This record gives sequence, structure tokens and C-alpha cells, in this order.
Amino acid sequence: MIASRYRAWLESGDPDQLEPELAALLPVLQQRARRQELRAAQAERAAAVTALRTQIEQREAAWHEAQMALRETAVRTETLVARVQDELGLDLAARYADYEATEQDWAAVRAEIEELRGKIARLGNVNLDALAELAELTPRYEHMTAQRQDLLDSIGQLEALIAQLDEESRTRFAAAFEEIRGHFQELFRKLFGGGKADVFLEDPARPLECGIEIIARPPGKEPQSISLLSGGEKTMTAVALLLAVFRSRPSPFAILDEVDAALDESNVDCFNSLLIEFLSLSQFVVITHNKRTMACCDRLYGITMEEPGVSKRVSVRFEERVSTPSVA
Repeated sequence: MIASRYRAWLESGDPDQLEPELAALLPVLQQRARRQELRAAQAERAAAVTALRTQIEQREAAWHEAQMALRETAVRTETLVARVQDELGLDLAARYADYEATEQDWAAVRAEIEELRGKIARLGNVNLDALAELAELTPRYEHMTAQRQDLLDSIGQLEALIAQLDEESRTRFAAAFEEIRGHFQELFRKLFGGGKADVFLEDPARPLECGIEIIARPPGKEPQSISLLSGGEKTMTAVALLLAVFRSRPSPFAILDEVDAALDESNVDCFNSLLIEFLSLSQFVVITHNKRTMACCDRLYGITMEEPGVSKRVSVRFEERVSTPSVA
């Protein structure tokens, strides 16, 4: 009822029409409305405070998480720096002191990281005993290195010695070749009664490896290679060259097997006369069937068969002039 009267008063807007009891209750109603307004404001403020507290708690939780992540990152950074310092001898703090202050191409950095990871993967598993194996193999490596150096030094000395020997061989060969060449020209003219012969190197720059060409010109013929001569001429040319070597470097004795087989009688006499001249330098054992050559020898050795099936060796000294069986 009071409420209806109050509404009627509010609608009239005239305070004189308000009844006394309603006038007495007016302050109470105003206080009640004010209290409700304050309670609503208080509820709103409490909700706002609760929301702010929730936000504060969330921010504090995020801050704590950030602090934990920062501490974890700092620990991992210190561990990484110490590991790099121990394993690679690289001071990251000194090398990248101004790294954060400069702008970085993070795509390039990630590409470099992937490349380094690929290299590490290709290295394979880490051998934890590598240092011990290194300490074990280092003396062996040093020993083998010293041996290798000794071998290299020996090779160098041998190469120098070979070069020295080659030079000495070339010098001596050149001197011997020229000496034999002169003797060959002289003996060729003596055997053939004239003519001309010569020897020369096919490659004078390589005297120890190249071949020797022989040019001979018997009397009445043009100079030509020894391969174009007749059998007797080849034999006489070869004998001249052989005896030229003997004259340059005499041998205690020499064996000549059927050297005169391809010679005619006049050439056999020239050949025998030349052998007699060389008796002061060498002794010759001549295997021959030529009677003229046998007649020039001071001793003959032969095989005879006095009885069928029984061979006997006999020797003849011409200066003794003793009758002997026939020589085979």
C-alpha cells in the first residue's frame, strides 16, 4: 500500500500531497534504494577486482614461466659455451659479444645450422676412446714418419748416385766408343785391304739406351748398312768390330766358334794374320774345320776313334812335330 502511495506521489510530483506516514518513510526508502545501488556497484567492483586478480595471477604465472625458461636458457648457454670451449677451444662469449646488437639473417643461420648438423651426422658415432687411441698411435706415427723421411732421404741419395753413375757411364762409354771406333776403322781396312767403315749412335742424346748403327764400304762398293753385305763381308766386319773391342779392352782369352766358316781362302788368311797379331793381348780358342786356320794354330785338340765306338781326345803341338793320328 505504501508502495502504491509512493508511486502515486512520484507520479504527481507534489510533496504536499504526500501523506504524513509516507513522508516519514521517504528517507528510509531513499536509503534502501541507495543501499541497493551501492550493493550493485559493490558487486560490480568485486567482479572487476576478481577479474583483475585473475589477470594478475595469469601474468604472474607467465612471468614465472618466463623466468624459469630464462634461467634454463642461461644454464644451457653456459653449458654450451663451456662444452665448446673444452672440445673446440672456441670462446663463444668473446667471439659473439655483439651478436645480439647486429641484425641477423636467421634463414642463413638456420641453413648453416642444418649444414653443420649434416656434417656431424656424416662423421658418424663419436669414439669415446679416440684420445686414448691417439695417444697410443702418436708414437707409432712419429716412428713411421721418421722412417718415411729416412726412405725419402735414401731415395734422394740413390737418385743422386744414379745420376752421378749415369754421367760417369756416359763419359766412359763415349771415351770407349770413340776408341773402339778408331780401332774398328783401322782393322776393317786391314781385313779388307782397304775400304772404309764407321759406327755411330742412333741417338747421341741417349747413348746408354740407343742402338749402334754400322756402316761398311768394302773396296769397290758404296757405303751401306751391314745388313746389306754378303755373308763373308758381314763376318769380316763383325770380326773387325770384335777385335776392335779386344784391342780397347783386352780379354785373357776368347772362344771363336766357326768364325771362318763363311770366309773364302784369301779372307781366311787375312783373318788368321789378324789373330796372330792379337796373340800378345789375348789367347784364342778357335773351333774350326778350316785347314788354313788349323795350320796357323800352335796346338790342336781333336777327337779320334781308333776303335769303333771308342772316342779318344788327342792334342798336337806343331813345334814338337811328332807324328799323331789324324785329327777330326
